[in-house]
Amino acid sequence: MIIVLKHGSGEAEIEEITTRLKEEGFKVHLSQGVEKTIIGAVGDRTRLQSLDLEALPWVEKVVPILAPYKLVSREFQPVDTVIRIGPHTIGGDEVHMMAGPCAVESRSQLLETAHAVKVAGATFLRGGAFKPRTSPYSFQGLEEEGLRYLAEAREQTGLLVITEVVDVRDVKLVAEYADILQIGARNMQNFFLLKEVAKVNKPVMLKRGPSATLEEWMMAAEYLMDGGNYNVMFCERGIRTFETYTRNTLDLSMVPALHALSHLPVIVDPSHGTGRWQLVQPMAKAALAAGADGLIVEVHPQPEKAVSDGKQSLTPPNFKLMMQELSRLSSALDRPLKGVVG
Repeated sequence: MIIVLKHGSGEAEIEEITTRLKEEGFKVHLSQGVEKTIIGAVGDRTRLQSLDLEALPWVEKVVPILAPYKLVSREFQPVDTVIRIGPHTIGGDEVHMMAGPCAVESRSQLLETAHAVKVAGATFLRGGAFKPRTSPYSFQGLEEEGLRYLAEAREQTGLLVITEVVDVRDVKLVAEYADILQIGARNMQNFFLLKEVAKVNKPVMLKRGPSATLEEWMMAAEYLMDGGNYNVMFCERGIRTFETYTRNTLDLSMVPALHALSHLPVIVDPSHGTGRWQLVQPMAKAALAAGADGLIVEVHPQPEKAVSDGKQSLTPPNFKLMMQELSRLSSALDRPLKGVVG
């Protein structure tokens, strides 16, 4: 529920309400705007009755949040969350491109790709060091060696790093190297992993599970925020439907839906969302038009030789062409594509 204070309420009034709420076992979250101050309280609603907060002269109203997700909801925080990562912000007016190979295969492969996507205008380098695969016989990733290559690429190019963490035992290790931790689609409802990642002071990108509903996805984000990590962004990467031509069905309706229901940024992955490199550019454009705060795509110098997801990976030249097209579109939308020059 949220407690809306009257205009002019000061620190003493805020402190009194906060103290009362904490004494009753509520988790308290403060949002101070220009016009109003809102105190979010997560806990047992029945215990609010004894507090009788609406009797306080500086309390305007107490509003229950009826949705099962609380911290994630737009009701709880009306203002958009803007995540600051190094020199960049995600969730504001800027649009960011995260690009790189599905899997870190070698030092040379990663560095070549990193330099190419940097020149084309990417601001984040994606690459999997730990790879959860459908088949146990498929390439599983270079693990810490791959993380070291990502760190080296960041040092050489200035690109910030996003990479997936797949196991609670590896959270601290991955956090030492990554600027953003990715929770993959298969782990969206791995609640033990979500709780562990919530303890790390790093932004988190939460991918949608292949069969997850909007509410299930938002509840997964609630685990992260309830655990203390408020720098969370959603990533729509397609869902499983009856269609077999594409790898998944990219559900772009989720972009405006999430923006309506939640204050968190939304990223779109047209690579996994389609599984075909020819479809990545048009769906990336559609994602921007739908209001996405960023894109994450797969780029490989030799997709035909990629150990994973070659069919959906762009070559560096194709990626450069796409960035030029996206730059023109983002200008028309008055949301600059960060990193693109000219």
